[in-house]
Amino acid sequence: MWCTNKKGEVLRDIILAVPKGRILNELIPLLKKVDIEPEQEFFNDKSRKLMFGTNKKNLSIIKVRAFDVATFVALGAAQIGIAGDDVLNEFDYDEIHNVLDLGIGKCRLSVAKKINVNKDNLQSNGHIMVATKYKNTVINFFANRGVRAECIKLNGAIELAPRLGICSTIVDLVSTGRTLQENNLKESDVLLEITSKLIVNKISYKIMNSEISKIITKFSRIING
Repeated sequence: MWCTNKKGEVLRDIILAVPKGRILNELIPLLKKVDIEPEQEFFNDKSRKLMFGTNKKNLSIIKVRAFDVATFVALGAAQIGIAGDDVLNEFDYDEIHNVLDLGIGKCRLSVAKKINVNKDNLQSNGHIMVATKYKNTVINFFANRGVRAECIKLNGAIELAPRLGICSTIVDLVSTGRTLQENNLKESDVLLEITSKLIVNKISYKIMNSEISKIITKFSRIING
């Protein structure tokens, strides 16, 4: 699909993948600063629509789960996306190029354990049980410490796992640490300090360099002043 601008130049369609939730709330003011205005339904939390037009003829936005942004971009379904370091590290797609730190979505990916649990008991025989949705990241982190991590894959309410006796250790995103405290957990290690990045599909960047570069430049000017 393509359209033309006022000069008659061909503009190929670009899809920007953005994550739902907390990061999106920080991203919306940034989109406004770079003169990207989604259609009104984009701001309706009750809408089930997933793809939205913008004030740019050749730019659409898809709103997906944070974990799915990188996959859409890696497969070329979306040419550009916004994804956190946690997602990029977990999937480590070769097809993605990280072009700009947007400085939003700041948090950390941390190990947390039940308070008053003996660390030696958790790692007897070089083995540990961890509840997380970051299986690859966790396995690599503990492997570098000589510990074999067995991951219990959970996509939400991870803090409940130790409370209900499934395991004593979790790895999850932490902002203030309040949720950990409320569930009798204590942060013990930080795997990653996280911000959200502007990412592009490498092949799309080569084919549509002019169109994509214009968008990157706008974001860069706002971020870097």
